[in-house]
Amino acid sequence: MEFALHALSPLDGRYARTTQPLSPYFSEFGLIAYRVRVEVEYFIALAELPLPALAGISEEQKDALRALYAEFSEADALEIKRIEKTTNHDVKAVEYFLKDQMTRLGLAEQSEYIHFGLTSQDINNTAIPLSIKEYHEEIFLPALEDLLDTLRDQANAWAHLPMLARTHGQPASPTRLGKEWEVFIVRLEQQRNLLNSIPFAAKFGGATGAFNAHFAAFPNTDWHAFASQFCHETLGLKRSFPTTQIEHYDYLAAYLDGMKRIHTILMDLAKDVWQYISMEYFKQRIVAGEVGSSAMPHKVNPIDFENAEGNLGIANALLEHLAAKLPISRLQRDLTDSTVLRNVGVPFGHSLLAMQNLQKGLHKLIVNEHAMDADLESNWAVVAEGIQTILRRESYPQPYEALKALTRTNEGITQRTISAFIEELAVSDAVKEELRALRPQTYTGR
Repeated sequence: MEFALHALSPLDGRYARTTQPLSPYFSEFGLIAYRVRVEVEYFIALAELPLPALAGISEEQKDALRALYAEFSEADALEIKRIEKTTNHDVKAVEYFLKDQMTRLGLAEQSEYIHFGLTSQDINNTAIPLSIKEYHEEIFLPALEDLLDTLRDQANAWAHLPMLARTHGQPASPTRLGKEWEVFIVRLEQQRNLLNSIPFAAKFGGATGAFNAHFAAFPNTDWHAFASQFCHETLGLKRSFPTTQIEHYDYLAAYLDGMKRIHTILMDLAKDVWQYISMEYFKQRIVAGEVGSSAMPHKVNPIDFENAEGNLGIANALLEHLAAKLPISRLQRDLTDSTVLRNVGVPFGHSLLAMQNLQKGLHKLIVNEHAMDADLESNWAVVAEGIQTILRRESYPQPYEALKALTRTNEGITQRTISAFIEELAVSDAVKEELRALRPQTYTGR
């Protein structure tokens, strides 16, 4: 798309095709549409109290009102932006737009109940958490689950493949490739479950949180019960109470921190796979026509994992700022949250990019069993742990020290070295047989 060449952000430029699914949630159009939805549903909820002036609203008229957000168009959004040029207030522009639409629907006399008694934050602090909630359910969780499915398939396929482990970068007790994938799977599942336990919270309480105007107009209505029911049953949000003029953002901060932890695990995965590729434990499927290096024709670079790592880093930097800033507001409210919240979709865009890059990279992996086996065969010293532990069981004197003296050498430790050591041990033939059975390829635990 030509306009993408002039986009300030790569999310709307180079990566626009990948991040386009986020537009209905976090674009200017999306924010306006969510505001319209909350205003309409609030008006209908007032009619269902019922308030005397709204008692005659029919089901057909409610359907027509809901169509205003269900069929919300770009032309509608542009009309609201046109009104905003006069009001210089985005939420007030939505109110005026809806009043015009109500006149068209024959509801002019009831139009003053649009935005009745509310402040703009009652709309913003319901519209934005609702957009994040639906993004979480409709975009993030499916993308994460797809990635988990890929990891589960690979973990199953590679469940019994022995692999040399490395701790501090040095050869260590062997592991299994599938087990290493299981580590990431469980970590991601646990953090996903924690993330799902965090409610999406909304503020809905008038100018400073106590429904001053509502109680002044209708003192016999339990407005707090109404608001809690509206947030929970109509919007699917948890109502925060008591509040100032704005939502506390404590739950949102917890959600953003939870996202950050998931990203950190994914970054750990990306770095590990990159390292395995550099160790030639994996080869990568060659994509026809794809260039790895502009200078070196032989190269197939692990760019998908590098791109994922970079995007996860940007996402986490933004999430860190959002989580730290949003819960802080001077006295009953300042405006710093407003401009910051407009960027909430940006880290989610980088998150989506990263998960798609990881998917792409994981599907290119081809296990190089020959390289893995050769690495194991070159590191017979790793069975020393098993040997000294069995010798401890047998009360053999200073087994750790004996193995330390054998293996901590700059000369290579081979199967022959280990076999010769075993033969010289003053232990029974049965124990020697047990020790001879230890091999790097099978010394992988359970």
